Amino acid sequence: MVQINPSILSADFARLADEAEAVRGADWLHVDVMDSHFVPNLTLGTPVVEALSKATSTPLDCHLMIDEPDRWAPQYVEAGAGSVTFHAEAAAAPVRLAREIKALGARASMALKPATPVEQYEDLLPELDMLLVMTVEPGFGGQAFLDIMLPKIRRARRLMDKHGLQMWLQVDGGVSASTIEQCAEAGADVFVAGSSVYGTDDPAAAVQALREQAEEAARRAADAPSTPSA
Repeated sequence: MVQINPSILSADFARLADEAEAVRGADWLHVDVMDSHFVPNLTLGTPVVEALSKATSTPLDCHLMIDEPDRWAPQYVEAGAGSVTFHAEAAAAPVRLAREIKALGARASMALKPATPVEQYEDLLPELDMLLVMTVEPGFGGQAFLDIMLPKIRRARRLMDKHGLQMWLQVDGGVSASTIEQCAEAGADVFVAGSSVYGTDDPAAAVQALREQAEEAARRAADAPSTPSA
């Protein structure tokens, strides 16, 4: 099932409640948390997540681009996040952290930077509800999509299928009308979109248009004859 998660990193931070309403019909609101250590940018923390969770009925998908997620991630569940993503490169005990997030009632997700191979985390995948493949270097919105990540998305989907996992595969970075179909054809089913949604005159319509593109691309991929894996 295709899901579109608008990123509030591209929204007006002075009007977050209104910006959440502007993307009605979205599956989740993607909340980028940055600490100026793991990534060079600094955004927001648990007080804003808690306030936003009370201002919208759309569930919050928190992407923690922070050091020490083992320490901080549970607090985002308590603040109201329905899904919490930590980075493989930052987590000290990713299995324990994923289990703790799920025990608190949220979906557990792990993100990989562009240079981080997915294969080394194959055994960990059954512990997760979602895997996030970054299609830009994390830290700033508005970056150009890295098409060299498409083979990695395909490899991630093959590993999920190999183990019969019903987990989601998310992509984040440069997702737009010109790139979403490639990601869907590669096997992604959850799409984070920032400026391509909030940079339009009608964010809700942009969400729907991206959804339709991804659904059509996914149908084409499903109908295409299978070819041997590279």
